[in-house]
Amino acid sequence: MSINTRLESKTERFETEALEHVDSVYRFALCMTKNESDAQDLVQDTYLRAYRFFDKFEEGTNCRAWLLRILKNTFINSIRRERRQPQMIHLPEMEENGMELRSNGDPEDEVFGDLLDDDVAAAMDGLPLAYRSVVLLADVEGFSYREIADIIGCPIGTVMSRLSRGRSLLRKRLQSYAAQYGYSASAVMSSN
Repeated sequence: MSINTRLESKTERFETEALEHVDSVYRFALCMTKNESDAQDLVQDTYLRAYRFFDKFEEGTNCRAWLLRILKNTFINSIRRERRQPQMIHLPEMEENGMELRSNGDPEDEVFGDLLDDDVAAAMDGLPLAYRSVVLLADVEGFSYREIADIIGCPIGTVMSRLSRGRSLLRKRLQSYAAQYGYSASAVMSSN
């Protein structure tokens, strides 16, 4: 088999198995970075690394979990690199040159836009990253405890406790939302 044939085979396998998960990878990247541009960069870096090491991927295993593990490790490595380099921001110079800082709004609103109401998205946004990422992986992406543990690199017990704690925090944050829309037990009982 020639090098070109092997490369085409690798590329076709990669496109078939990995590219179908780009939405899940992007959602998780957005959850971690909380910035649309950074999430897009993180997804691109993840897919570049995944393609580079696709020969290490075990066929028949969970490709989405493998990609999310690469994303998590890439994110952690980028944070480590950033901490080693000083951040320099010159706002007065930017304003003098006619440049403005703009906010495009909350990126998680776009991710959860069709799935969640603003109150629910705000409650998710308010969770610490450790809880938010586990809740997203379990309740939005549908991963098992074992898969989540593999993705974030911690024991299953930690996943279970973070998921329980994250859901509990969400429940507390959303009590008024639930009562307003008739989802709480007290609202149902008072309507009878």
